[in-house]
Amino acid sequence: MERFKALQARAKTGAQKNLKEATLESQRLATDPNLLTSLNRKSAIASHNLLKADTEISGGDFERKRAWDWTIEESERWDKRIKKKDAHRDDQAFQDYRQDSRKVYKRQIRDLKVDMDYYEKQKNEAIEKAAASGGLEIVETEDGELVAVDKDGTFYSTADSTGFVEHKPPKDAVDRLVKDLTEAEEARLKKRRERMGANGDEGDVTYINDKNKQFNQKLNRFYNKYTAEIRDSFERGTMI
Repeated sequence: MERFKALQARAKTGAQKNLKEATLESQRLATDPNLLTSLNRKSAIASHNLLKADTEISGGDFERKRAWDWTIEESERWDKRIKKKDAHRDDQAFQDYRQDSRKVYKRQIRDLKVDMDYYEKQKNEAIEKAAASGGLEIVETEDGELVAVDKDGTFYSTADSTGFVEHKPPKDAVDRLVKDLTEAEEARLKKRRERMGANGDEGDVTYINDKNKQFNQKLNRFYNKYTAEIRDSFERGTMI
C-alpha cells in the first residue's frame, strides 16, 4: 500500500513538472519568435528525412514523390531560385579584374538608395524652366497623355551636351558620396589585413622574397621578446 502511494505521489509530481515545463515552453514560444522558427525548421527537416527514408525502403523515387506536393508554378520558381543561387556562387570566385570590378559595381548599385521624391521634384522643375524659356513645349495627345517636345534640341541630353556641368549637388548628396568612399576604403583595408594575417604578414612588410620572409619569421620567434622595447622606441622616435 505504501509503495502504491509512493508511485501515485511520483506520478503526480511528474505530471506537475511536465505541466510547468510545458507552460514555460509556451511562454518562450510566445515571446521568442526565433525559437518557434527554429522548431518549425527542425520539424520540417525531420519530416523530410523520415519521408526520404520510408521512400528508399519501399524502393520508390524520393524526388519524384516529393514533386507531387509542388505545382508547376512553384517548381519553376524553385528551379529559377536554385539557378540564380548557383550562378551567384560561381560568380564569387575571382576570374579577372574586369569581372571583379563588375561585381563591385553591381553591389554598389544594389545598395544605392534613390530618393525618388527629390528626383521627381528636380525633373518637374527642369521641365517647367525649359517650358518657360520656350525650349520645351508640353503637348497633350489624343488619349490625354502629356508629352514634352524638345523644340530646339537643347533639353534632352546627347553626346554633345554640356549642361550637366552646371549641376550642383546638395550637401547631403556630397556627404553620402564621401561616406560611401570611406566605407569602401575601410572594407579594402580590412580585407587586406585579413589576407596578410592569413599569410602570416601582420604588421610591416620586412622581406623581399619568400626565403627572406621565412628567415625573418624565425628571427621574430626567437628574438621578438628581447627587441620589442627597442623597436617601440624607434617607432615613437624616443630612441637615443
